Amino acid sequence: MTDGMKHSLVAPALTILAACSSSDATSGSLPRGDSLAVVATRRPPADDADPEPKDGAYRVQLTAPIEQLRERCKDAVPPQQAPSAQQPDLVEPIQLDPSLRLDVRYATNDNFLGARVYDQAKVFLQRPAAEAVVRAHQRLRPFGIGLLLHDGYRPWRVTKLFWEATPEAQRDFVADPANGSRHNRGCAIDLSLFDLATGRTLPMPSGFDAFTEAAHPNYAGGTPLQRWRRDMLRAAMEAEGFTVYDGEWWHYDHPMWRDYPILDVPFAELGKPK
Repeated sequence: MTDGMKHSLVAPALTILAACSSSDATSGSLPRGDSLAVVATRRPPADDADPEPKDGAYRVQLTAPIEQLRERCKDAVPPQQAPSAQQPDLVEPIQLDPSLRLDVRYATNDNFLGARVYDQAKVFLQRPAAEAVVRAHQRLRPFGIGLLLHDGYRPWRVTKLFWEATPEAQRDFVADPANGSRHNRGCAIDLSLFDLATGRTLPMPSGFDAFTEAAHPNYAGGTPLQRWRRDMLRAAMEAEGFTVYDGEWWHYDHPMWRDYPILDVPFAELGKPK
């Protein structure tokens, strides 16, 4: 971590608020002028209904048994690609700021496949994206909320498994492995919010990885408090240059994603001497 970054992480709350820039009125973004400070003023009353999320993750009907799908994907090869502008430099955001929290569903059976696909409960990102996530987390601290990280860098073969496992009608929610994904480049992050005081995961209009209409970042359902939290997350992330995916309120892309290659390196290989 550079000295400049350390300074940004300890900036007073007023400095953080003043730094929240307005986002362009592009697809999937908040209207121009909706900075974090502006969204914060719209918080609903504290007694707004806030039901606990339902137990268990959303599940798809797998196209085949999971072991058959794993076998189908094990020898798959990522798509050819042109040389990238940046060399990969994958780091763990939680190593930059241990006050972040992790909920890596893909290292458990509690995910849309109902099967473990990661051998380690870790989240990696390219360094510029990881540092930007840390700054977004620090922007939210004055409001008593922090970032809960679900997924970052995803080996290409896992993207291939997701595609093969998901019914065709629901593939809008998974990336086409023929093109690779921004997760494969280490420049996409799936995340939510938690309460800094209690550590409680804060309910949103839908659960993480719910393949439903409620997953859209502009979905009008849910409670006012859930929508407010979703907008706080978006304002903090957009202030750091991220763009929300228009089908998933939890998915954000870093603007440098085009500069990095599609990777298929297992977690266990990351950080080893070359």
